Amino acid sequence: MSVVPEGPFGERVARRLRDETVIWLTTVGSDGTPQPNPVWFLWDGASSLLVYNRADAARLAHVARSAPVSLNFDGNGRGGDIVVLAGAARPDDTASPPNAHEGYVAKYRAAMERVSGSLEEFARQYPVALHIEIRRIRGY
Repeated sequence: MSVVPEGPFGERVARRLRDETVIWLTTVGSDGTPQPNPVWFLWDGASSLLVYNRADAARLAHVARSAPVSLNFDGNGRGGDIVVLAGAARPDDTASPPNAHEGYVAKYRAAMERVSGSLEEFARQYPVALHIEIRRIRGY
């Protein structure tokens, strides 16, 4: 069941979740400071996102300490097209590696090769999957 609301706002949210390549993932550091980071993501079409991470990414320690996260897309530069999601993140040991995940490769193949040289090298560099369950969506 999708958590995306009905109507024009929900249609915009779904389009952005499907088509955007970067979303800002905010976790909370050990000192309580919000830590926003731009990340690549894959939406399952319903209620969750998948984000691959370097094994040494600080956000993994943040999530281990505190699962609640927020995510947001860039606005339109004039204070509009705002979409903010709240959810909970957890490591996902069952996810395919990024180079073997059909949807992720379809969305990011060229970027993965640009960043790491090959899909296999990208998978070596970004082996840790986070599953983010979306719980709330707001915006305008």
